[in-house]
Amino acid sequence: MKRLSGYYFLIVWCIFMCSGHGKDGFLPYDSSATTQCLEEPWKPLYGGGIISNPDFNLGISGWSTFGHGTIQPRLSKRGNKFITARSRAHPRDSFSQKVQIIEGNLYAFSAWVQVSSGKDQAVAVVFRTHDDNFVRGGDTLASHGCWSMIKGGIAANYSGSIELLFETADPSVEIWVDSVSLQPFTKQEWKSQQDLSIEKNRKRRVRLQVTRRNGTGLEGAKVSIKQVRAGFPLGCGMNYHILESEPYQRWFASRFQVTTFTNEMKWYSTEKRRGLENYTTADAMVQFAKEHNISIRGHNIFWDDRKYQPHWVKNLAGDELRAAAERRINSVTTRYAGDLIHWDCMNENLHYRFYEDNLGENVTSEYFHKAHELDPKPVIFMNEYNTLEYSGDEVAGPVNYKKKIVEILSFPGNEELMGGIGLEGHFGAGPINLPYMRAGLDILATTGLPIWLTEVSVAVGEDQAQHLEDVLREAYAHPAVQGIVMFSGPAAAGFNETTLVDLDFDNTANGDVVDKLIAEWRSDVGGDVTDSDGLLETALFHGEYEVAVTHPDADKSYGSLRVVAADGDEGVDMEEAPLTLDWH
Repeated sequence: MKRLSGYYFLIVWCIFMCSGHGKDGFLPYDSSATTQCLEEPWKPLYGGGIISNPDFNLGISGWSTFGHGTIQPRLSKRGNKFITARSRAHPRDSFSQKVQIIEGNLYAFSAWVQVSSGKDQAVAVVFRTHDDNFVRGGDTLASHGCWSMIKGGIAANYSGSIELLFETADPSVEIWVDSVSLQPFTKQEWKSQQDLSIEKNRKRRVRLQVTRRNGTGLEGAKVSIKQVRAGFPLGCGMNYHILESEPYQRWFASRFQVTTFTNEMKWYSTEKRRGLENYTTADAMVQFAKEHNISIRGHNIFWDDRKYQPHWVKNLAGDELRAAAERRINSVTTRYAGDLIHWDCMNENLHYRFYEDNLGENVTSEYFHKAHELDPKPVIFMNEYNTLEYSGDEVAGPVNYKKKIVEILSFPGNEELMGGIGLEGHFGAGPINLPYMRAGLDILATTGLPIWLTEVSVAVGEDQAQHLEDVLREAYAHPAVQGIVMFSGPAAAGFNETTLVDLDFDNTANGDVVDKLIAEWRSDVGGDVTDSDGLLETALFHGEYEVAVTHPDADKSYGSLRVVAADGDEGVDMEEAPLTLDWH
């Protein structure tokens, strides 16, 4: 609390947002997820949704054999009933159930699985569509002796019958399944869930009180609040064209507060010839970002794909490669020490293995440690594609991603290192599988690590702008996501896939979406007046604000207010809340 213009005081309380789950009569989305292997499975989410006999209390009623083999009911030692598929000859030999889906609806799936022998065997749910396509809806790593959760889903692009089944690559093992659930949501219900989550997790209620010197409330004080910086980082990729184009500079700096250089920090850009480093372009881009208060994600120290090594690195191996890599990590991390908020350390190391094959299985963990040692400020990220975008990618699914990042951070010496989850988000053309995307975020959120979407793009196709909006809203609404960077931008800078502005820097439909969301996710209070107790209450998005207070009996005063997320569920006063208020 600080005095204003020698006449009145402003007191600020923070009141946490209360969100009404299940409002408008729809069933709330269940974000429960775990990758722990448990002695007994959870009960079916949503009571099973539209699945018949989801917990197998009625034996195998409602379920049929799919392919070859035998299905039968089983009973655990603790009396839990489940279903098994045995004598299998093909990965998809299992059991199935047909359900009716409605075009446009979104279906959240979950189930618990176990295998009869072995450890960490990939088991997936598969949906057989009306045109005989098989679509994966989520997977997990299953073991014998405990139950693992599959969480995923599908977006229905037709109305009619769909068949749900399970698969695992090794037909010699039995598949055991329990607590199956498939819960439908309309698009409006899904959007309402997003809105509730945004209200709860991206905003905060604040109560301001203007008082006289004697402590009584001052009625009629006009309070204006203007956001000057958003609390949630929404950013955009940037390339060297920004150094050559004032329109590009103005367009970028007026919208975005975080960036990733698309190529300019990568090894193949900074050391095209062995021993001849050139950081001129990257240095200039860093300077531009600093001048405009734009945070920078470092991208990247190494790329695990052989294709994207500097040409002279591709044929190195052993000690020669290790020496070159040591020079690289020392050079780039020390050069930009203190300038970056993140480093993508080993890019796409679930899909590729150039450094593991040449320098050993622990090389990524070692370089995470080295990067942190050279510059402790940035969060060190894994960065991968298809973890959210494509449920059919068996390599980079959420469970495999979590297993890898936990392995890296558990490596000796990395226990105190802050790691991050980087999800590229290069989505194809067509509707987004939002249930799968949300389930993936639920799973990764169990790590407690910061999650960023790092390279968001949507392929050219019908309704591209709507699909871009769907991705951005879904990411922003999820409480575990801490920032978004799009790999999109001006046509003049070569962004030809998810183009935001044309050659004249006029918005495309995609650009309209981005500008609409930037405006929607900010708060401005224009001249609201305090009540008889001197109180004004409002909801503000997290961020930094300029505040102006006027009253006929006092001079106009200005100040700053910072609203951030807080722990706990109860309102606290200004002294305890993470709010700052400075007046002049």
